[in-house]
Amino acid sequence: MEPDGRTAGTERVVGLGTIAREWGRIGITGFGGPPAHILLLRRLCVERRRWLTPEEFEDGIAATNLLPGPASTQLAVLTAWRLRGAPGALVGGVCFIGPGLVLILALAALFLAGDPPPWVLGAAAGAGAAVPAVAVQAATSLVPASLGRMGRTRAARARWAGYALAGAVAAVLTGPWLVLVLIAAGLAEIAVRGDRGSRGRREKRGGGGSGGRAVLPLATGPLALGGLGVLGAVAWVAFKVGALSYGGGFVIIPLMRDDAVNRYHWMTDGQFLNAVALGQVTPGPVVHTVAAVGYAAAGLGGGLLAAAVAFAPSFLFVLLGGRYFDRLRADRRVQDFLTGAGPAVTGAIAGSALPLAASLGYGWQWGVLAGALLWLVLARRGVVLALLAAGAAGVLAVAAGLPPA
Repeated sequence: MEPDGRTAGTERVVGLGTIAREWGRIGITGFGGPPAHILLLRRLCVERRRWLTPEEFEDGIAATNLLPGPASTQLAVLTAWRLRGAPGALVGGVCFIGPGLVLILALAALFLAGDPPPWVLGAAAGAGAAVPAVAVQAATSLVPASLGRMGRTRAARARWAGYALAGAVAAVLTGPWLVLVLIAAGLAEIAVRGDRGSRGRREKRGGGGSGGRAVLPLATGPLALGGLGVLGAVAWVAFKVGALSYGGGFVIIPLMRDDAVNRYHWMTDGQFLNAVALGQVTPGPVVHTVAAVGYAAAGLGGGLLAAAVAFAPSFLFVLLGGRYFDRLRADRRVQDFLTGAGPAVTGAIAGSALPLAASLGYGWQWGVLAGALLWLVLARRGVVLALLAAGAAGVLAVAAGLPPA
């Protein structure tokens, strides 16, 4: 690794203007979530510009998937860091996140307005009706890789099913405490796979208390931020999304829903579905959903604060720990933790579909949901088109005189 953060495979320093332009273009055109972001970054850095070797890029994917929070955002920050160090990471990350953030805040202002036009209500109700199907598709897409990682033995498959079931139940019942179940599943797999001789050394170093460190912010965060009122609560919810959500992507939904709808009452169930849909149809990372939640809580300032807090860990992970990623990947305990946490994440994403579906308030929305399930789960087609079609169906429903007209 070069002093400025570049890898040995990088032959020249890439200008910050180039990084701003190219990462901004991906931020504008990156519809479709993490798979689309990874594809666009690979085409840019490996195929077109040849700034990174294929091996360097694949290592970056593996390293960022070891971290909590939005993996595709972390990959965008990491690839820019490898080209131009800390300045590149900051410029590339901001330009990758910025376009989608501006768009989702503008849409949140429209969809969450006090008296939006009927067609807006219809579009929101239609797109929101498809969100549970998006959750199911997201979960099913993770199953093959997660099962393969766990192993083929009967005992391994039984543990996988147990972790997945625990995650699903937690998503339905525990709300913001879901992260504890994910951590517990990872620690359980470490124990099952047997750390043997290293266990004693780890306990002497205090490594055995990793679960306790993860619980501490969960227990003390609301108290520490409570004195800051609504903005403190927004910051706490966003921090959990950005720093404590293993699996990234859709696993943030059950983490946010209980806080936004039940605990703080910033949004109704229907409005939360709309926010999730907005996070799916706008370019950039799905974590942009938290900006819509922040907007519902405290207007534009709340939306910007939520985005800043949620994305800050991604920058810090790369800026402070990027040079250690290869060592992290080689740690067997980290791998064992992710092997156990993975199925719990999958179960949590699948489980989130139940409260999301229970939020549907109009009969015609169930027809939209059924169509979305056929399109996304059986036909395995694209999410963005499904949500746009569902929104159009909602507009037609309102035009026909159906609620919420």
